This record gives sequence, structure tokens and C-alpha cells, in this order.
Amino acid sequence: MAKDVEVQEHGEYSAKDYQDPPPAPLIDVEELTKWSFYRALIAEFVATLLFLYVTILTIIGYSHQSDPNAGGTDCDGVGILGIAWAFGGMIFILVYCTAGISGGHINPAVTFGLLVGRKISLIRAIFYIAAQSAGAICGTGLAKGFQKAYFDRYGGGANFIHDGYNKGTALGAEIIGTFVLVYTVFSATDPKRNARDSHVPVLAPLPIGFAVFMVHLATIPITGTGINPARSFGSAVIYNEDKIWDDQWIFWVGPIIGATIAAIYHQYILRGSAIKALGSFRSNA
Repeated sequence: MAKDVEVQEHGEYSAKDYQDPPPAPLIDVEELTKWSFYRALIAEFVATLLFLYVTILTIIGYSHQSDPNAGGTDCDGVGILGIAWAFGGMIFILVYCTAGISGGHINPAVTFGLLVGRKISLIRAIFYIAAQSAGAICGTGLAKGFQKAYFDRYGGGANFIHDGYNKGTALGAEIIGTFVLVYTVFSATDPKRNARDSHVPVLAPLPIGFAVFMVHLATIPITGTGINPARSFGSAVIYNEDKIWDDQWIFWVGPIIGATIAAIYHQYILRGSAIKALGSFRSNA
């Protein structure tokens, strides 16, 4: 019987010191009977609500503080750097808080990427995306409730293609930005790294938050940075302007493509899942 081994740097073979979890079933109806599943949905809903509430208010606050009509200047407020920190920092906090309950997705693109990588079932993915989208709508609605005048005046923190950029550039920015995020998620939660470096599971929320921060620095001037369909959808529903809805497809198609590429790259190229499966098939033939 073939033994599962791994090649070390010096060409020697040894038994694996980690265990890859089995692929999640595509359809797992049994999940619907477990309280842990619904607890995870609640966690995703609340986390996305808090994420949108804090980040939308940060955007609106900066827009008001830097508004020349309100006596502000470009140097007032937190600036683009502060907005990027708000998004990255909230993801760091919320992933840390919810990772042990729901996995800390807080983003339909992350959920879809994990589905492609066979980390979660289709049923869980569908319910997660629904919970995240509902949480985003409620979080944005809460932000509008606290600052309705500023929310309407400054665009509700909604994502759209900014002047000087076209749809192709915006779509590319969303694809690459989401690839960076989802690739980081897969790397930070890799069971091989977790087994060999005990600090990795504890620090996993940190690189994920930093990935969100860095992508926002790069793409805020282009689209306001989506890379999270729930974030874009929530603000679009509450702000509800034609321009926002005209560009909305970019903030779903781009992240889905980016997440798919990241999942395939990490799972089937870097981790060689396809080759391992082929090798196992041949060994049993």
C-alpha cells in the first residue's frame, strides 16, 4: 500500500506531519439540522453588519470633514489611508472574533473561494452569502439612520467607477484585489502551515486584515474598493441611485472571478491537490 509521504529539502522522504481535512461534500443537508450552522449564520450576519456600519461611517465622516463647502480641506479627516485602515482593521477584529464560530468569512467572495476549494458545502455557501448580504444592508441602514443627511449628501459610501477610469480597469482592479485577499485567506488557514508553525492560527486574522488594507490603498481611487460583494450590495440597496446600480455587476463578477482564480491557484497548483488525487488514483489502480 502506498504511503502518504512528502519530499524534504534534502531529497529524503518522511511521513507527513500534518493532516489535510477531507473535501467538504457539495450538498450536506445534515448541516441544516445543527445549531452550530445557524449560530455561524448569526455570526456572519452580525459581523458584516458591524463591518458596514463602521466603514460606511468612516467614509461619510471623511467626506464631510474634507468638504470645502463645509469649511474642510483635503488635509482634514482620516484621508484615504485612514479609510483603508478602517476596512483592514475591522476585518482583523471581526475575523479574530468569529473565526472559531463561522470561519470569519464576512465576504461572499471569500465564501465562494472556499466553496471552489472544497472547504465548505454549497448549502453553507448559499446561506452564508444570504446572511452576509442581509447584514450589509442592515449595517448600512444603521449608518444612514445615524447620519441621514450626510449619508445622502456624500453618496452613502457606495462603490462605483470613479471619473477617469473605465469598466475594464475597474473590473481588473476588483479581480486582482479579490485574488490578493482570497489567496491570503487560503495561505493563512493552510493546515500545513498551522501544523508546523503554532503561531500561524493565532495570527491568521492579521495578514487577512493587512491584505484588505493594502488592496484598499491601491483601488480606492478606482472603484472605492469593493472586493466584497456584500459591502457593495448593502450600500447600493440603501443609497439606491441609478449610477450605483449600473456599476453593481462589476462588484460581483470581479470578486467571484478573483476568488475562483485564487482558490484554484492555491489548492490545485501550490498545494497540488489535483496531482495528489491523481497519484492516489494510480496507487489504488
